[in-house]
Amino acid sequence: MLSINLREQSSLIARFLHLFDCLLAVGYLALLVLWYRVPWSPYYTRLVLITFVLCFITFQSFQLYRSWRGWKYFREFLVILKAWGTVVGILLFYFFIFKISAAYSRVAILIWSITTPLLIFFVHIVARKTLRMIRQNGKNVRRAVIVGAGELGVNLLKQVETMPWAGIEVIGFFDDKIDDDTVAEVNGKPILGNTAAINEFLDLHDIDYVYIALPMRAEKKIFRILRECRSLGARIYLVPDLYVYGLHHAEIQSLGDLLILNFNPNTEWKRSFDIVFSLAALICTLPITLLIALLVKLSDGGSVFYRHKRITAAGKTFNCLKFRTMRVGADQELQKLLAENEELRLEWAQSYKLKNDPRITRIGRFLRRTSLDEFPQFINVIRGDMSVVGARPIVGKELNEFYKDSAGRYCSMKPGITGPWQVGRRSNVDEYEERVKLDDEYILNFSLLTDIKIIIKTVYCMIKGNGAY
Repeated sequence: MLSINLREQSSLIARFLHLFDCLLAVGYLALLVLWYRVPWSPYYTRLVLITFVLCFITFQSFQLYRSWRGWKYFREFLVILKAWGTVVGILLFYFFIFKISAAYSRVAILIWSITTPLLIFFVHIVARKTLRMIRQNGKNVRRAVIVGAGELGVNLLKQVETMPWAGIEVIGFFDDKIDDDTVAEVNGKPILGNTAAINEFLDLHDIDYVYIALPMRAEKKIFRILRECRSLGARIYLVPDLYVYGLHHAEIQSLGDLLILNFNPNTEWKRSFDIVFSLAALICTLPITLLIALLVKLSDGGSVFYRHKRITAAGKTFNCLKFRTMRVGADQELQKLLAENEELRLEWAQSYKLKNDPRITRIGRFLRRTSLDEFPQFINVIRGDMSVVGARPIVGKELNEFYKDSAGRYCSMKPGITGPWQVGRRSNVDEYEERVKLDDEYILNFSLLTDIKIIIKTVYCMIKGNGAY
């Protein structure tokens, strides 16, 4: 019976979870009072009643029980923290105004204030995991249609299909291209009609979500759909065409009474992380760094560092530091090598690297295989030219010849000592376009968690030495 009617009972489930959270908050308080053997008094009775009412009102006000389909867990946890913080703030104000804080156990109240949101979040995780299992078995599914069968609509469909646990089934597309090209389906989903047929379709079918994935230039169609379809029972969502601008890290801000989209990547946290991590890395590896510098110097008496012009944010150039791994005068030898060997010339044109470069010294080959030659780049990070994690440092010729439409994205951030390319197939990537794609994906989706994962993978790759030369 539950599996049959679960879709109709979603609001009932939300109400039950709402009530359970409120009871959990006050019940947990009572258990802590009993655990610490604090005598129960009328003050605690009033606190329980006040807390229940506050939780009931505040949790609902923060929309804690809206649909979280497709949302990541930390988003829900942030809402729980905000809602619970409001409850605790009001209670502290209540203690202060009536000067009754001495009537309560400070230890019990402190533990209760800190750990209650964790308990509520745990309950919500269990509830969401249970619903996910049910949805993956084809139950509690929401039916959706996508308006717009272009690249944006197809990307939306692919994203939904990667999340079966979200319980969203896309029935098909609405798009005006059916009038012109008589296209029957897109990406395995049928085209149900043109955009003018949405009203009638929603009248005749039980549809939960309408996703508008039209380009921004189709604002008249978008306004018409919003005006005519909002009263037909389905929830309507507009998918911003941010792909047109080539940047996902956009956020809505206000400027007076206007809403504006900020397309500038938020990298303040990244700079703080870079400085702390680089200083720690330089200090911890100082003995190894000094030993490498000594070995490089003793190998042929040349300079310890190699400086090469690379591109950083805003298209500026900087001297990228590495431990020297080639013979003195290797730059002058390159043109002669390429002129004499057609195979080497083709390899250089494809990747700007030579797998079996005869100019590399014995110590240099070891440094490259272990990526220890890049340790001086932590100095570049502290200077502000690079990040610990980012796109590959490239030369101006690479930017102009290969990045093309992606050049603006590349120049929006600093290059990194390591990145998705270094921890993927590294130098084994055959096509330069694949390297550009990896850089694009990182720039469009970077986060602190992603950076930490890449750093961990980098250490593993350094130990194995796969794909480095």
